[in-house]
Amino acid sequence: MRQREQKTGWILVAPALIILLLVFAYPILRAFWLSLFTQNLGTELKLVFSGFANYSRMLGDGRFWQTLGNTTVFTVVSVLLELILGMGIALVLNQSFTGRGIVRTISLLPWALPTALMGVAWAWIFNDQYGVINDILRRLGLIQNSISWLGDPTLAMMAVITADVWKTTPFVSLLLLAGLQSIPGDLYEAHAIDGASSWQSFRQVTLPLLMPQIVIALLFRFAQSFGIFDLIQVMTGGGPAGATETVSIYIYSTVMRYLDFGYGAALVVCTFLLLVAAVAIAAYLLSRARASQS
Repeated sequence: MRQREQKTGWILVAPALIILLLVFAYPILRAFWLSLFTQNLGTELKLVFSGFANYSRMLGDGRFWQTLGNTTVFTVVSVLLELILGMGIALVLNQSFTGRGIVRTISLLPWALPTALMGVAWAWIFNDQYGVINDILRRLGLIQNSISWLGDPTLAMMAVITADVWKTTPFVSLLLLAGLQSIPGDLYEAHAIDGASSWQSFRQVTLPLLMPQIVIALLFRFAQSFGIFDLIQVMTGGGPAGATETVSIYIYSTVMRYLDFGYGAALVVCTFLLLVAAVAIAAYLLSRARASQS
């Protein structure tokens, strides 16, 4: 009987698995196959088998390592800030107060707006000549001369991180809010009766029970941040001097601007493997979090 149920289950799942293979597996396998060849303007766009030459080239590519470092800094800082701010927003939205539904709806607006459109808006906000940030700082008397936010390497990275945090923190808060609402209120009441403070309840009850949602949020945001393209492309184009250029922008330039398809495919495969490693780590942490609750 059990074997029949398993067989029926596989039959029902088979169409979805086939679609996933076509949508995800084929492009990755195709990219790996193409990465074993040299195909660029130097070969008149003809495929020339080169083995792992593209991967060897990647090891000595300073621009690739710079973009990988930029991507790592952007991902780590933005995801950490989004988790902290998202947790605070989720805790506030989980409370009962008048107009809570309206506040929840408004808090999701930044996430719902198109990323490219928000990139243009933030580029105007940080503009050194007529941007709102410089205008506010001048009115407060904090600066005398305009700050070139998008023209300085460090400030440009801070600007794109700020824009990304503003855009995607509501997504993190939404995931955490769903987890908070699944925690029984009786646990907090029992903990308060035992004399626990609000901080102790948060640390000993909320965080352990919310850990699966935290890991899922980190997983989603890491994958999205590591593959960031549109926001930075619109705001800085990867500049100044490559200070905000991410791996995705470098891949786009390699393939679309320089028509180096073989090396671009190798960059795609490398990025994919890094994301798979991150997913494996997140899945391990999630399994440990669930095991600690049982």
